[in-house]
Amino acid sequence: MNLHRVAAIAAACALLAACASAPPPVATTGPGWIAVSANDGKSVLDNGVNKVLSPAPPDTVALIDLHGPAPRLVAEIEAPAIVVGPPMAVAVSPDEGIALVSSGKRAINDALMSDNVLSVIDLKATPPKVVQTAYVGAGAAGVSINRAGTLALVANRDEGTVSVLRVKGKAVEVLGKVALGNEKSGPSHVAITPDGTTALVTRDADHRISVLAIKGEEVSYTRRDLFAGFRPYPVDICGAGDIAVVGNVGNGTGDEDTVSVIDLKADPPRVIDTVTVGQTPEGAVCSPDGRFVAVTAMSGSNKPNTSPFYRAKGRVIVFRVEGKRLVKHGEADVGNWSQGAVFSPDNRLLLVQNMVQKDIQVFAVEDRGLRDTGQRIVLKAGPASIRAAAR
Repeated sequence: MNLHRVAAIAAACALLAACASAPPPVATTGPGWIAVSANDGKSVLDNGVNKVLSPAPPDTVALIDLHGPAPRLVAEIEAPAIVVGPPMAVAVSPDEGIALVSSGKRAINDALMSDNVLSVIDLKATPPKVVQTAYVGAGAAGVSINRAGTLALVANRDEGTVSVLRVKGKAVEVLGKVALGNEKSGPSHVAITPDGTTALVTRDADHRISVLAIKGEEVSYTRRDLFAGFRPYPVDICGAGDIAVVGNVGNGTGDEDTVSVIDLKADPPRVIDTVTVGQTPEGAVCSPDGRFVAVTAMSGSNKPNTSPFYRAKGRVIVFRVEGKRLVKHGEADVGNWSQGAVFSPDNRLLLVQNMVQKDIQVFAVEDRGLRDTGQRIVLKAGPASIRAAAR
């Protein structure tokens, strides 16, 4: 057999192996191709100090189209938003018909006061518009909608509860609240499993993650709490619901903070792994297919420049999910006071919010790591939360 034939056979085998291991292609129809960014116009970072502008510029909500070779800003409207809380204070319905945006703080002169606003935004209108304002709980923060598009949950940081809402078309109805037993527990975000039967609530004030049971419109606290790390904050459920990831933001005193993995198939669910990611993992989000996890870490970029823990740039770290463990895939610098992140449905792009720069940074997720594409989506206000509909 000549060398050319050997080389051809080897190349063909390599190609077949690559095709066998590659994920199936993702159709460019279906949910997840519209990202919704909630943007805070009133909060600014002044050399490590969070200040409120007075008079305050308006908050906004932006729609970003993820189709095509590059993400595209298609609309930006005025609606209440806030940077306080995990960068998951927005949820998109499975049919991409509405977005729910919570705003747990409002500006009074140059101070922030607790609020309970949830805006329902019609994404199909041209331009998009707020069609309902609901009132949930004090300090309304992270919000999620189930895969059926019929139920939403909101974590209320200032009263230790989770609000339960019925979703019907472009309207929501507040059904009640689930008390977590401690009004100062600081529920920050709530994530719902794909089958709609379970939810996880991070409690950053008393350092635990509570498990909720869901039966139809009945939501109850199971009294099962998980302990992943100091101040669990963002939480997301990956893929088919085998694992969840939670960011533990720590005390903000320069220590290296962590992200933990929760085994949702264990009986009962429990924390099985923890990895170090640097200072203040503000956001932690899974890719739609569950193969990757992106973590936005402030890395000291939100501290005064005189602090020994200051770093001029934040970081985004991407992990591969191997079994039920996280393996670092790549990392890159981002802006300052960076917040949330979202993957495109084909897992090829990653968008990261930069509050100080008032832009969204676009990265390519490649076989060998992460690459900054150089694209920036410029917004009128600081991007504070971002989500897309789950696939």
